[in-house]
Amino acid sequence: MAPLTTADVTLVAQGPMAEDRLRVLQRLGVLCGIAAGAWLGAAEVPAKLVSSGLSPVFVSLVMVLGVFLGRWTLPAIARGTTQTRADFLQAPHLVIWAILAGCLWAVANTLTIFAIRDLGLSIAFPLWNTNAIIGITWGVLFFGELRNAGWARWTAVSGGAVLMFYGGVILARVSANQISSHAVTQGVAAALGAGVLWGTMYIPYRKAYLSGMNPLSFVSFFTIGELGMMALLSAHYIGGVTALWQQAKEARHLLFWLLAAGFVWVIGDIFQQYAVKYIGVSRGIPLSNSNQLWGLLWGALAFGELKGWGHAALASAIYGSILMAGGLAAISFSVAGRSEHEQWRLAALQEGKRYGLDTQFVSFGLAGKAAAPAQARTWFDWVLVGVATAAFVSTGLAARLPSKDLNWQTAAALAGIGLVLFAIAAGSLWRATRFN
Repeated sequence: MAPLTTADVTLVAQGPMAEDRLRVLQRLGVLCGIAAGAWLGAAEVPAKLVSSGLSPVFVSLVMVLGVFLGRWTLPAIARGTTQTRADFLQAPHLVIWAILAGCLWAVANTLTIFAIRDLGLSIAFPLWNTNAIIGITWGVLFFGELRNAGWARWTAVSGGAVLMFYGGVILARVSANQISSHAVTQGVAAALGAGVLWGTMYIPYRKAYLSGMNPLSFVSFFTIGELGMMALLSAHYIGGVTALWQQAKEARHLLFWLLAAGFVWVIGDIFQQYAVKYIGVSRGIPLSNSNQLWGLLWGALAFGELKGWGHAALASAIYGSILMAGGLAAISFSVAGRSEHEQWRLAALQEGKRYGLDTQFVSFGLAGKAAAPAQARTWFDWVLVGVATAAFVSTGLAARLPSKDLNWQTAAALAGIGLVLFAIAAGSLWRATRFN
């Protein structure tokens, strides 16, 4: 646990956060958002396996199993499940919100698999990243984000949203000229539907972090909703346990890659959660949506998705992505000032009053501090780690490299950059908050 000084206690428990602490957390939120974009972008790469004949619902189910393993083992390693339990005893109402968010995520993730199948990574990513616009709307309406922000920050955020929307329209139009009309209609609908669901999912996120919840605790219960919803979807679309088991046997050489995709997604999502916690939905989500650029890089450079496109179509795809990236940058670097942050603090106090939360738990959580001492890992933590390790080892022994045209040098370079960003962001989180 990061040490608490007498000044820290006074500032976080009784009044506004210290200016230097506020700046540290805002820089940390931006860094986490950038790292989230890299890892969320890389997680969708194995979804290209849908072209190998696998059902998109099956692909999503196995990814969610990987997500389930990651959402319990990473918090167990970083903090221990005892602290997760202690957090939810402080705010038990958030269990329901976490499960609800997980259900929304599972449906949205399944829609992205259909979108990638029909449109490819390069086009699908920017379309579902319209979730940032939805997230901004909910952040403003429900949580006091951008209140007292001033005209310059309002202009940056609203102008960035317009750029994102226009860039997405360009990409949708160019995709219609390169893909069959039936496929593009399905793909665009799936991608935009995923964006709406993911944008709405950020309401539980923000409620949790205004209540002082630790992101690593929230994601643990989040995955119960994910796995439950995917089980229902799989039973409906695949045809029951027998059909599901048969497809798993036929695809056993691919299971490792899909589990790994879910695990990689968890890493990106945890960084995204910290970004939302420290710079809000209206900035954290657009910044983590830089995954669209990673999707474009992976799709175009590693998989060669844009080969054969005409010059005009290629230029339009690049232009649309640049517009969306510009919008993301405008939103993300419009950093919240002191007056706006005070509105966040008031929203947090209202959440605490509504649910009868401990004031110290809420205040310390906002400041990235633990309200209770760290506790030792238990046998249950190591059981979780052992089960996850066994799952990856057993599927890894049966794995084969997918029969896809892939530029391995480019893939290695992109993966290397992601690992560097992970090390920087994780190290900064530990130094500043001890993962609180």
